[in-house]
Amino acid sequence: MSKEIKVALLGIVALVALYLGFNFLKGSNLLSSDHTYFAQYDNVDGLTIGNPVILNGVKVGQVKEMRLMPEEGNKVRVAVELQKDVVVGDSTVASLSGSLLGSKTITLFLGRNSKVYEGGEELKSYTVASITDAFQAKALPVLGTVDSTLTKVNGFLSKEAKVSLQATLLNAQGSTEALKNLLIMNQRNINEITTNMARLTSELNKTSTKFDRIASNFSTLSDSLKNAPVGPAMRKLNATMTEAQGTMTTLNRSLSDQKGSLGKLMNDTTLYNNLNATAASTNTLLTDFQANPKRYVHFSVFGGGKDKTKKEVETTTVKPNGTVTETESKTTIK
Repeated sequence: MSKEIKVALLGIVALVALYLGFNFLKGSNLLSSDHTYFAQYDNVDGLTIGNPVILNGVKVGQVKEMRLMPEEGNKVRVAVELQKDVVVGDSTVASLSGSLLGSKTITLFLGRNSKVYEGGEELKSYTVASITDAFQAKALPVLGTVDSTLTKVNGFLSKEAKVSLQATLLNAQGSTEALKNLLIMNQRNINEITTNMARLTSELNKTSTKFDRIASNFSTLSDSLKNAPVGPAMRKLNATMTEAQGTMTTLNRSLSDQKGSLGKLMNDTTLYNNLNATAASTNTLLTDFQANPKRYVHFSVFGGGKDKTKKEVETTTVKPNGTVTETESKTTIK
């Protein structure tokens, strides 16, 4: 075999390998025995060749080709390559759905087939509305409304209104500059206020430490009172108070009972009248004794056997009812 023939064969093999490799990289395997089916969609944005075909969450094929059909209203015809063991028919639906990242896949839904396809048939197609599509459907009217609103606002803003708005902005700018200058002028006062606030915070921290110490002392005192034998002391005090109460009750009963000595002493007026009469008699006796001491005391210097008769002695008696009686008596002294 000549060199020319060898070079030609090598070129043919290289071209075939290049073609097969290119199609393999595109997701199409020319040497496989998989079946090809077709489905039509209005829009396949996000779907690319090689994207998976899913059945019950498992990849059973891939997108082989996409072709625009102007004669069908610019619909897109998608060719999908399925494994030969996947049975599809007239009830199979190829649903085009998208993910949050924008990529799309074709999901197969199988039903009860009245006719089984063997390859090259058209599958029923269905497009699931994605979140992006729903957002666009909602956002576009809103954007149109905002655009019209801005147009009306621009129409309302006449030349005088624009001049007034510019003046307002200039005044706001001037106010900002004045506030800036005021802050610069009072920077020293602001610094002093900040320093005072820091000092106040420090003092508050110290005070908080003192309060913590006081709280700790109160806690210790509470624990001491809790552990102190307060119960027995209170029981003893209660017993003492009960005993004192009983004693006072007995004393009160004794003072109220008129049959006893204390009751008679507190309630009977006879003793009081007697004491009053005795005091009056004693007072009268002392008065008479001071006025007439000779009636009660007699001294005889020269007695010696002579009979002498004492003068009449006047006796005053005070009865319990307060009546005063006077009696006279003669005494003979030998």
